[in-house]
Amino acid sequence: MTGVDRACVSDSFVRPQLFHWAVGGSLLREGFARLSVGVVLVMVLLMALVGCATKVGRDGQRETTFDPKFLAKTETDRIIDTTRAEVVGGLMTIADKLYRRNPREWKKAGLASREMALQRLADRTKPLSELQGQREGAAAMLAFREDYAGDRVAALMFGLLSMVDAAYENKQEFFVLDSLSEQKLYNTARNIEIALWKLATAKNEGGELYLLSNELDPNNRNLSFEREFGRIIGLLDFLSKVVADTNGRTVTRLTQSIATAIFLPVSFIK
Repeated sequence: MTGVDRACVSDSFVRPQLFHWAVGGSLLREGFARLSVGVVLVMVLLMALVGCATKVGRDGQRETTFDPKFLAKTETDRIIDTTRAEVVGGLMTIADKLYRRNPREWKKAGLASREMALQRLADRTKPLSELQGQREGAAAMLAFREDYAGDRVAALMFGLLSMVDAAYENKQEFFVLDSLSEQKLYNTARNIEIALWKLATAKNEGGELYLLSNELDPNNRNLSFEREFGRIIGLLDFLSKVVADTNGRTVTRLTQSIATAIFLPVSFIK
């Protein structure tokens, strides 16, 4: 075989191989491209599912809505959002009950109705003038002072609500980069226990309770205040444990007699 023949054979052999390699490489690249597109589509679909919220309507039908903000929320964030809404809602329910049992209190502030008094508590961005800038434990203690002439329900509930606000870092909604202090949540739960105790036991010089709450008359027993307070305390303790486990920390448990207990700090905790 001549040199020309060998060159022709080699060329005739190499060219088909190069063709197959080229075609194979093209198919491989196309396959990777399709795979990449598929992965992206799956990721988008998963993100869309995470961003979907399903609720049951009044007619019993499920309704699914999409909100992009859910993409920036973890399951813990959603738990935090839910417990905050439940805790604040529970305290507002207690405030309403206290005003119903102690209507003289909202009248002290010169308000026209119980609803207006509740609205003042709901809008805590505006300080209550009679509290002279005091919040949290200092405000709550005014409700049980003999010399305090203002709205005792407002003092107590504004104090408790501002503790809750501080425990939730003054945020109404939580996302991936947000964090909470398990100690603040724990202290707030203990403070609500103290408030419940003082409601049931703190009396003025005449031997009368500063504020009426639970009805202990055996013929007309009503412990709705105690039940609602207990539910709120349970939610805060639960969330404190969740946050502690998430952060890999433990809660410092303080021991003090409930009869002589003082309100624990919340906002000052780092």
